[in-house]
Parts: sequence; C-alpha cells; structure tokens
Amino acid sequence: MNVLENFKNLFIEIWQQGIAGINFTQIGVGIVIFLLFLLLRGLISNFILKRLQNYVDKTTNKFDDALVKASTGPIKFLPIVLGIFVASSYMEFDGKMLVFVDNINRSLITILIFWLIHQIVEPLTYLIRRVEELLSKDLLNWVVKANKILIIFFGFAATLDIWGIKIAPIIAGLGLFGVAVALGAQDLFKNLISGVLVLVEKRFKIGDWIYVEGITEGIVERIGFRSTVIRKFDKSIATIPNSSFAENAVVNISETTNWRISWIITLQYNSTIDQLKNIRDQIEKYIENNKDFKIGDDTEHAVRIDKFSDSSIDLYVRCFTKTNEWGEWLKVKERLAVEVKKIVESNGASFAFPSTSIYVEKN
Repeated sequence: MNVLENFKNLFIEIWQQGIAGINFTQIGVGIVIFLLFLLLRGLISNFILKRLQNYVDKTTNKFDDALVKASTGPIKFLPIVLGIFVASSYMEFDGKMLVFVDNINRSLITILIFWLIHQIVEPLTYLIRRVEELLSKDLLNWVVKANKILIIFFGFAATLDIWGIKIAPIIAGLGLFGVAVALGAQDLFKNLISGVLVLVEKRFKIGDWIYVEGITEGIVERIGFRSTVIRKFDKSIATIPNSSFAENAVVNISETTNWRISWIITLQYNSTIDQLKNIRDQIEKYIENNKDFKIGDDTEHAVRIDKFSDSSIDLYVRCFTKTNEWGEWLKVKERLAVEVKKIVESNGASFAFPSTSIYVEKN
C-alpha cells in the first residue's frame, strides 16, 4: 500500500509541476483551446472565405477580388495567432518563461500586421488609376515591389526589436561592407537607374515591339530591376541589361502611327519622256485615290523621277498607309507592288536591272 500511495503522491506532484511550472491540466486545456482555434481556421477557410470569394467574383470591381485574394493568407493566420495568445493567457507562466511567451505573442501579432499590410499594397493600386496613368503600369509595379520589400524589412526589424536585437548597429556595422559591395555593383545600379528612366519616360511597355539598335528586336515580355526580357521573332528569349537602353537608340515600333512605304523603282533608259510622266502620274493617282493610304500634311506622299543611275532611271515612291498593323501593311505593300507592275507594263515600259556594257575596240 505504501508503494501505491508513494506513486500516487509522486504522480500528483509531477502533474502539478508540469513543464516550466505549468501543470499538465493547464497544458491540456491550452492544447484544446489551440485546437479549437485551428478548427475555427478551417471553418474560415472552407466557408467564410469561399463564400466571400464567390460574392466578389460576381462584381465588376477588380479591387475587391484582389483584396480578398491578397488577404486570404493573413486571415487564415489570424486564428493561429489568437489560439496561441488565448492558450498562453490561460496558462500561468512566471519569470523568464512569461517574458519569452509574451515575446512570442508580440512577434506573431507583429508578423500578422506587417503581412497584412504587405498583402494589401497591391490591391490598393486598383484605387489609384490616375497615378497609373501618370507613372505607367510598369513603373507602378516597380513601386509596389519596392514598397513590399520595405514592409518586409520594417517587419523584420520590428520583430528583432521585440527580442531586444537593435537593427541600427547591424546596419552601421554593414556600412563598410555596403560601400565595398556598391563599388563592385556599379553595373547593377546603372541598370537599375536606366530601368527607372525607361519607365518614367515611358519609352516602351510590356507588349510593345521594339528595336534596340545593334542589339535585338522583338516583343517586350518583362521589365525588371536589372534587365528587360524581350521575345525575339524566332521565339527565343533575349535578356537585355537596362543600361543598353540608355546607351543605344531604342525604336518603339508599336508606337508607329502610319507605316511608310519608300521605294526606288528602276526603269530602263529607253523609256520615253511620256512613258515616265504617265507612269509617275498613274502611280500618284492610285495612291491618292486608294483607301489604303493616308494623305495629309503629316504624311506627305511623293512620286517623282529621282535620278539617273548607272543602269536605270530611278523613280522615287514614298507614301504612308492608314494601318499601323504590320500584317496589314504587308498586304498594302503587295497591292501597291502589283499595281506598279501593271502601270509600268501598260505603258510599254520595262524595269531595269544592274547591267554592264563592254566595248571592244578594233585596231
């Protein structure tokens, strides 16, 4: 009997001592409380968030869709924070353990707050359309990314401060290292500044067809902090450092308002004056009366006898199409080429080609 009584007393003593001064009853209740909040998290995820998502899907406003999607993570994290807080509040900690648990709760709440702020930064851009028009969509995306990085940094600093770790001395200690890195990363900052200038000056945007003189030509797919990704017409990817756009001429072909046709039509030297004039007048009439071409002060056309070349009389043709689509421009060029050939042949003239005459003198 004494053995059983001793075992009972020892069991009760250990049960009451528990872990770190918290008896097993409080620990058990704390675990149950935490599990209840985990159950609440599941209910929020499976019912409240899904119904809220279904509701915002029916609206035409993009802000509420983005807001619900962005805040899903923090909302799911909230029951965990509450569960740990309520469970730890039920337990009677003391001394250093109380300080440790308090720091954990403060850290979790700080992480929750900064995470929520980090997530709602992007949805807020849907409310500032005027800023998007002023800065361009790509630059606004850069600003959003930069703000997110700053929020993460401040959240990290605030969490460290809770545990008594001051970030200011760490930053000061990294000062010399930062100078060394900056000297070695001049190209990085050069590309970064060039990328900002590209977006501020709105030289091009994602989806534009650009030509970088001496480098590449293609469709802009992404504008990053250091480089820009261009999809070339052979479907390969070209990653161009942003500094290249400051050092080389960039032609934004997508911004072309009216595509130009500029040709030299070579006619044989045996063409008569009447033939030349008729060909010139008929080509000009075709351009002026055809709906494919834009005639105006800012799109002046010209059909003129240009010069006498080595093997031909050159007729210069310049005009602008109404379309700004590359595929349609090719069709307009084709129709004009067919018409030019008809006009030349109907006037009894012929096209010239490079030729060389050799004269042999007889002694």
